[in-house]
Amino acid sequence: MKKNILLVLTIALTINTNAQSLIGGDQIIKTNLSADVLQNYNITYERSINHFMSISASFATMPKRSLPLKSLAKQFIDNTNIDFDNFKISNNALTIESRFYLGMQKMSGFYVAPFARFGNMALDIPIDYQYNTQSTIINGVTVPSKTVKTKANLNGSIRSQSVGAYFGMQFQLLTKMVLDVWAIGGHYGSSNGKLIANLPAGSPTEAAVALKSTLDQTNANPFKLNTSVSGNSVITNTDGPWLGLRGAGITIGLRF
Repeated sequence: MKKNILLVLTIALTINTNAQSLIGGDQIIKTNLSADVLQNYNITYERSINHFMSISASFATMPKRSLPLKSLAKQFIDNTNIDFDNFKISNNALTIESRFYLGMQKMSGFYVAPFARFGNMALDIPIDYQYNTQSTIINGVTVPSKTVKTKANLNGSIRSQSVGAYFGMQFQLLTKMVLDVWAIGGHYGSSNGKLIANLPAGSPTEAAVALKSTLDQTNANPFKLNTSVSGNSVITNTDGPWLGLRGAGITIGLRF
């Protein structure tokens, strides 16, 4: 009888050890499926520090695309001369976070995650504007002034730094697979950037002055815009707060 009990205990211990070996591993590589669907491709590396804490780094990139949520953007960027239909945007972001788990297993169960995010958003903004030329005399013939309607492209990037937090649940699936589901979170910080429109060589001074005047009409509160002219270039510097929501996400990963 004692031999049978010892045999059962040995088998149970072996099964438990093998299960822990399959489930174990202090590292996870994963991707956010909900963001991938929106063409915001990403990868995250998470590593366990102790039973209740981990650290992770993730990189996300969104290739150049048309501006999403145009109607919302028009409410925050008030200038009827901006061609929102041809507005292009791309984005890269690095996120560093720590997680504090309340579950019984490493990197499993309910967690709270404070994080820092560093972003770089590239913009291509078409601007419609017009300027008046001055009358000139060419070979004794007076060329009258005229109104020229044209377009310029503001190109550049806005850099942001922010901190925030969110919460979620991470589950162990099958053997080496994990499912990470989180609810909404938020982050807040600051931003600054530079956008430049280079006018064609030989453009009259009136063109650059008119473009600056058009850009000065932009209301993007709470962001501050400061536009200046340098030769054939019109430069807009931006700075202001940076606020974002971290929406619900579904992430799948491999633990090793």
